[in-house]
Amino acid sequence: MDLGVSALATLSTGEVVAGAKPHKALLSRLQRLSRSLSRKVKGSNQRNKAKAKLAKLHARIAHIRKETLHQLTTDLTRCLHTIGLEDLNVSGMVKNRHLSRAISDMGFFEFRRQLEYKAEMRGGVVVVGDRFFASSKTCSACGHKLEKLPLSIRQWTCPTCGASHDRDVNAAMNLAHYAVSYTVSACGGDGSGLGRKSKTKPAPMKQEFDRKLDDVQVCISSK
Repeated sequence: MDLGVSALATLSTGEVVAGAKPHKALLSRLQRLSRSLSRKVKGSNQRNKAKAKLAKLHARIAHIRKETLHQLTTDLTRCLHTIGLEDLNVSGMVKNRHLSRAISDMGFFEFRRQLEYKAEMRGGVVVVGDRFFASSKTCSACGHKLEKLPLSIRQWTCPTCGASHDRDVNAAMNLAHYAVSYTVSACGGDGSGLGRKSKTKPAPMKQEFDRKLDDVQVCISSK
């Protein structure tokens, strides 16, 4: 799956999970309570009440975000054994003042943390791709890699095979290929594989994961 700020996750099947975005949804109320707090006299009872209201709203935002991530990661790890995920430099991404609020609102780090421990609990594996793996710029049909692909370009056509790609879906498909290839290689012995090991250890498997990506079924319960 490919993670983003406009949609929390885009799966290799083309399904898009928007994400709750609780901070964005409650931003106007958050700003109003912050202004109200700043106008209160320090040490007064009214200031203490305003501070408590603001803290309660922050706690509500955090709870909505965490609950949404729990529901999604539980559905994914119940339905899938092998999950391919990109390795995002979240600490570096939040330094971008234009995207920091949206990135923090998605909760990428918490999403990956929940996926890893739930997959391990259910005997699955989360394969984290290399940070420099060009999942968006590589054609999932023929493997051709573009030299440049600006973030503003959401749709592109492969100059080699002519396949048309949605940027996020193409990245998710490449990550799925990456994860399946890693898992197949890992069956041959400990330490083998295309990418670095994830924190979740692969469960013992008797069958080979050699079926095509189109045969992979993703079931996410509708909310």
